[in-house]
Amino acid sequence: MPEKHTIQVIDRMSSLLDAVARYPEPVSLKVLTAETGLHSSTAFRILDSMLANGFIERDPAGKYQLGRKLLRLGSRVSAQSDVRHIAQPVMEHLRDELGESINLTIREGDEVVYIEKATPNRMMHVQQLVGSRAPLHVTAVGKLMLAMGGDEECRAYAERTNLPAYTRNTINNLPGLLQQAQQLREQGYAYDDEEAEIGVGCIGTLIFDANGNIIAGLSISAPIERRQSEWVNNLLVAAQQISEQLGYSVN
Repeated sequence: MPEKHTIQVIDRMSSLLDAVARYPEPVSLKVLTAETGLHSSTAFRILDSMLANGFIERDPAGKYQLGRKLLRLGSRVSAQSDVRHIAQPVMEHLRDELGESINLTIREGDEVVYIEKATPNRMMHVQQLVGSRAPLHVTAVGKLMLAMGGDEECRAYAERTNLPAYTRNTINNLPGLLQQAQQLREQGYAYDDEEAEIGVGCIGTLIFDANGNIIAGLSISAPIERRQSEWVNNLLVAAQQISEQLGYSVN
């Protein structure tokens, strides 16, 4: 059997969450300690930290129930699952329309993660692996996500990452990033001009959920010599279709 690596306090927190979730009504510390086998002082300290972080709430009687933060986090998981399901036929239509690779990405920290793709049936096409990652500043969607966060978001990202260059075209300085961010906010789409990989060009835009939050990015990837600026409108229409099916409205 492979060795199992655990962190005790996280295991105990998980045990307490499971115990709270088993009860439809708020539950007392005494019941939780009986359910988990934890000492009351240990359970209280962990519950107090979970309370401060929004994972647990306490009613006027001092009993515990699941916090609303879990609902928000759960809705994010559900939304990501929904966006893949909703986006797939739209991506396939866009692929067939343009004959190029279509990618669906989400943001995780300072990276974009490829969660779905639609690739054309042609010998030469750009192939992005589902699950692969790339820094925000080298991708079209990632740059747009940074731009929508505002200049402070761009500055903080640049300070954290130092904007490493992946090709000779990568934006690797803060003034350049800020200048492009302003333009991207105004136009609502972005180009990757061989910034992640020489020979590959992309066009990216964003997908929004019912609350107007950025939930994902949609992009077209192609050999740079085949990429066409006329594809921007096709991409924007596709992203709008997905956003609307997720409940987003511009009004």
